[in-house]
Amino acid sequence: MDFSKTFFAKHSILNILTKYCVFTTDKQLLVMRPYQIVATEKILNKIEVSTNYKQLGTIDAGGYIWHTTGSGKTLTSFKTAQLISKLSYIDKVLFVVDRKDLDYQTMKEYDKFQKGAANSNTSTSILKRQLEDPNARIIITTIQKLDRFIGKNKGHKIYNKHVALIFDECHRSQFGNMHAGITKAFNKYHLFGFTGTPIFAINSSSGGRIDLKTTEQAFGDKLHTYTIVNAIADKNVLPFRVDYISTLHEAENIEDKKVNNIDREAALSAPERLENIVNYIREHFDQKTKRNSFYNLKDRRLAGFNSIFAVSSIDIAKKYYAEFKKQLKDLPSDKQLKVATIYSFSVNEEDADGMIDENSEDTSGLDVSSRDFLENAIKDYNEMFGMSYNTGSEFQNYYKDVSQRVKDREIDILIVVNMFLTGFDATTLNTLWVDKNLRLHGLLQAYSRTNRILNSIKTFGNIVCFRNLEKATNESISLFGDKEACGIVLLKTYSEYYNGYKNDEKEVRGYKSLVEELQEKFPVEELILGEQNQKDFIKLYGGILRVRNILTTFDEFESNEILTERDVQDYHSLYINLYNEFRKSKDTEKENINDDIVFEMELIKQIEINIDYILILIKKYHEDHIKDKEILIDINKAIDSSVELRNKKDLIEQFIVSLDIKSVVDEDWQKFVEKKKIEELEKIIKDENLNRDGAYRFIKNAFRDGSIPTTGTAITKVLPPVSRFSKTGERTKKRESIIVKFTRFFEKFHDISK
Repeated sequence: MDFSKTFFAKHSILNILTKYCVFTTDKQLLVMRPYQIVATEKILNKIEVSTNYKQLGTIDAGGYIWHTTGSGKTLTSFKTAQLISKLSYIDKVLFVVDRKDLDYQTMKEYDKFQKGAANSNTSTSILKRQLEDPNARIIITTIQKLDRFIGKNKGHKIYNKHVALIFDECHRSQFGNMHAGITKAFNKYHLFGFTGTPIFAINSSSGGRIDLKTTEQAFGDKLHTYTIVNAIADKNVLPFRVDYISTLHEAENIEDKKVNNIDREAALSAPERLENIVNYIREHFDQKTKRNSFYNLKDRRLAGFNSIFAVSSIDIAKKYYAEFKKQLKDLPSDKQLKVATIYSFSVNEEDADGMIDENSEDTSGLDVSSRDFLENAIKDYNEMFGMSYNTGSEFQNYYKDVSQRVKDREIDILIVVNMFLTGFDATTLNTLWVDKNLRLHGLLQAYSRTNRILNSIKTFGNIVCFRNLEKATNESISLFGDKEACGIVLLKTYSEYYNGYKNDEKEVRGYKSLVEELQEKFPVEELILGEQNQKDFIKLYGGILRVRNILTTFDEFESNEILTERDVQDYHSLYINLYNEFRKSKDTEKENINDDIVFEMELIKQIEINIDYILILIKKYHEDHIKDKEILIDINKAIDSSVELRNKKDLIEQFIVSLDIKSVVDEDWQKFVEKKKIEELEKIIKDENLNRDGAYRFIKNAFRDGSIPTTGTAITKVLPPVSRFSKTGERTKKRESIIVKFTRFFEKFHDISK
């Protein structure tokens, strides 16, 4: 960790680790970053100083922390709450969130850091019990429940206790009468707010109390700032790439013309326009969400990412959902998309940021048509996932299930009006489709759903606007960064990535120049001799992989790739060969040369060449009566360029040799694989003298679970008996060697046997 010199001067490493580390439930050690520690220190100092001077119950006893969305506010606030709760003169820490959706998410996040670290509540009566329980040191509640508690419990003893109130995501809904009621009820309190997008005078609401319009008015001084520019520079969040897509030109820019609201809404909701937009999303979905790129997440092999579609109203959400159903109806399975929608009732008007505070707990205020439509959409969802939700008692569970399925990348497109556009994190989400007028903090909050870091394939948050939001985007980024922020927060243009650009005085080469150097210095199929040449190739090809990963989401790149499919396979094969050679060198007495090179293996693995593709080539070869040797070359090149298929190469080659005129490729492949699988497993059992039934059971469970268990007791039921006169450690070595053999066996047959 890169701590500043100032921080080292104040704190020893031991103090930093013991005070600021957090253990999650899976025992992973999380150490807060320097800016998070500084923020926490400032809150603790504020409490100490204001407590000494008895300035409680005033705005001087608090402040707000501006940490951009995605920079770890939950971890910061959790550790802050935890440290405050240990202060002898603090009676309670109330962690206050807005709406049930944030309440649920925050509770789950807290639970990750420390099981049972905090108490959440589902009703004001439970909140009352917790406030009266001396053992409940940290309590999570919504501002709505806290407000109801205050209304029903005048003169409660908690108001005279020393309480620290921490507001997560202190947005404008916390600036009204509820906020005033809370600060009036408590007599000895400290008040702190965390936000990624503060409310300044320029983006404050036109309505509400005049004395509670900005974050500073509601929470006091700004204690610490960490903007989106800082977070991108530190690689804590990703930058954005924004596309402005022209649909119906007159509708897209109609808000700038002197027309009344009825004319504008009629143009923007015209059936032809909505049809065009849905068609565009369908045709570009795979490209924008990188569905041709593959990666592993939680033992699952996933293709690309998923998306949210933010629309202007419930009525438009209904129309879009219906249009998706219509266009997807007769498409083949490989063109289908899993589309869901969710919305709820709000009594508020649209605010300065183009968003409304929906209450996700409540559908009762919806008009009959909207509720009936949502009920039917939920029925579609139930059918898709085998669930039984509704718009009544099960609506909150529907919300939670949708939230989890978006995070697990099981939903492709979620159509929303305002829900899920703030306070929702999903690392697999990379694209936001926008057909609404977002502005200021609402715009940045919505965009920030897409820029959570996941892997090297996800290099930016992808925003596709069907309205002209360029001016609004630049204004928002300037407000929450600085006037130069757009150059850091927004990606470069296609031309800059393709042809190169200048970064200050530094020349940054583009894809075209890099590929031309590759073709000149390292022609296809030529051996690369010498360690330095190999390093140069790895560095150059890694750079090409990185810029190519960005360019594939641009429409213009499709016909300008320069390298043919076969060229890419050859270079991939060479790159993988060098990777394997350098890995071997690490395990021998040779000098390890990995220190100064970086392999982009995640970007290599993303280009999927699976067994289905190979079988198509084998069928083509078989149908040509095993004469076209060029197809055999294609098969070999495809296998060599795939990390996943290399260990299956001998299996595939043996199968091709076994083909005759009567062969049916698909059927015979499965029979062949099953036969070889049994043969190889029997050989391992015989060579290692394993328990046969135990070995078959162990492998069956591994294929069911998707991996070979390397810990636990399952392997012990497979091992042969060991003499009591055996040397110490002999059984451990045997166990490890068998796990290695089983792992190779598993990797060879996994994903190709049924």
